[in-house]
Amino acid sequence: MRYDREHRRRRSIRLRGYDYRQPGAYFITICTYDKSCVFGHIVEGQMQLNECGQVVQEQWISTAKVRPNVELGAFVIMPNHLHAILIVGPAVGATRRVAPTNPPRGPARGSLGAIIGQFKSMTTKRVNLRRGTPGSILWQRNYYEHVIRNEKSLNAIREYICRNPLSWASDAENPARSDAVGDDLEEVLARISSLDW
Repeated sequence: MRYDREHRRRRSIRLRGYDYRQPGAYFITICTYDKSCVFGHIVEGQMQLNECGQVVQEQWISTAKVRPNVELGAFVIMPNHLHAILIVGPAVGATRRVAPTNPPRGPARGSLGAIIGQFKSMTTKRVNLRRGTPGSILWQRNYYEHVIRNEKSLNAIREYICRNPLSWASDAENPARSDAVGDDLEEVLARISSLDW
């Protein structure tokens, strides 16, 4: 069978025409590869992080420490994913740089994609070192994001993040969920989008 580039193209989940380097608040979800539960367990509605989960938490917190233009909002590390609010502000103390002779590949420096890419890279290295599994894939290839446009949406997202461990039994990301009906992330994002206007 002949390869059809147009048919195989991955669907973009990014907001068309939006500059992800500009200041703004974002709701992001990053899932593990094959949705493997590697960060701990939910016990009585609370997340109990294991060593790998603690690495992810430390690295997420350091995301804001090493970037003066990034602030963390509510976040929760679940057994196989991370939900978080990330606030990107204007760059502080920008330095003069020489223009590169070759255009850079990948997400633009300082963009949401670059921040998430660096976080995923660092956590993968540290978790693989901890588990003794060099070269193993930790995260799925992409991530979900939603541009937060107003206070109403921000509050709904905060509540969703905080309540996520309580609803793990029916969470669509839970490979062992107890029922067939769960909150699919795309449905949640659709409900939140309706609050944006």
